[in-house]
Amino acid sequence: MLRKAAKWGALALGLLLLLFVALVAYWALRPNRAQVDPALAAEVWPVVSDGLHNSNTHLIYWRDAFYLVHARSRFHMGNSDSRLVVRRSADGREWEEIAALSMPEQDIRDPKFAVIDDRLFLYALPNTGFEPEPYGTVVSVSDDGLTWPPFTPIEPQGWLLWEPKTQDGATWYAAAYWHEHGRSALFRSTDGLAWEHVSAIHEGDRNDETANEFLPDGRMLVTARLEGDDRAWHQGSRHAATLLAVAAPPYTEWTATRSATARLDGPALFSYNGRVYAVGRFDPEGVESWYGGSSLLGRKRTAIYEVTPDALVWLSDLPSAGDTSYAGAVLRDGYLYTTYYTNDTRRDYPWLLGLVMPSDIMMARIPLENLERLAEDL
Repeated sequence: MLRKAAKWGALALGLLLLLFVALVAYWALRPNRAQVDPALAAEVWPVVSDGLHNSNTHLIYWRDAFYLVHARSRFHMGNSDSRLVVRRSADGREWEEIAALSMPEQDIRDPKFAVIDDRLFLYALPNTGFEPEPYGTVVSVSDDGLTWPPFTPIEPQGWLLWEPKTQDGATWYAAAYWHEHGRSALFRSTDGLAWEHVSAIHEGDRNDETANEFLPDGRMLVTARLEGDDRAWHQGSRHAATLLAVAAPPYTEWTATRSATARLDGPALFSYNGRVYAVGRFDPEGVESWYGGSSLLGRKRTAIYEVTPDALVWLSDLPSAGDTSYAGAVLRDGYLYTTYYTNDTRRDYPWLLGLVMPSDIMMARIPLENLERLAEDL
């Protein structure tokens, strides 16, 4: 009797293993189905393709050159081998690596550039755990873009700053989220080093990555990644969404709504001709899949959106798959230049596989008139 039970147990285990192998093979071989609108006339090329897991990009134009920063690691999860690589290019096509920054015995990710008083600031988020949970914000400041001192922490501790923005070149604003999640707030600075709290934006929903941009009338528009249900970052949730919050100067009173179009992970917000756009992550399966939105089992895209005070409007995917997004954006000479990272775009990996597979840094060049026309037509 025991021998028969063991035989059936071994058979069941073998079938489960076979099903798992078949599922992984299906995930690995299914063709990419990203919806890239041909009206964008997007030109896309690789910047970094070295067999490593490259991620978390940001882009800026300063002193007649593009500056790109991205994370370079063995995989997406936290590890002390991670580096933030700074590259420079005159045309966005030919790049030179000029620096690789790290934190001793720590993971480092989510870099953001800002030019303040004609100095190049690089903000980043250090992390000590295998599951990425940054604990604060650090900064390094370069006078020439070539020499970078060690990262130093900035106050207030525990807040994770996204990209600083300014209207007048004198006062800078950065949206931030609390390192334990569930809270977002606005901060301001006049020197990029000392930041003061302006106002609370949102509480609850496992509030995560929070970005800001100015509207033409001077109001501020904020997006925030809402993971929902107090779930971990990798779990799906039917309540995953994007917070859309707006405040008029002095940015102390916020009105908010939420969009189920996407949970906007890793966004870069920018303005053009009175409209606000975002480049960020898209979950094509949405929240209606059995595992909910933004699950490890789902497919991911980098996409372009129009962002209004009450809507997040998907415009188009960019060629992308697997672990992807975390963009940078520069407007120059009538074009949007945007960087992002992605696994092999010939396939359509779930996020689970993408986290441990090589990923490349891509540059997309899009005529701004095409982007504007697409937004007007939707």
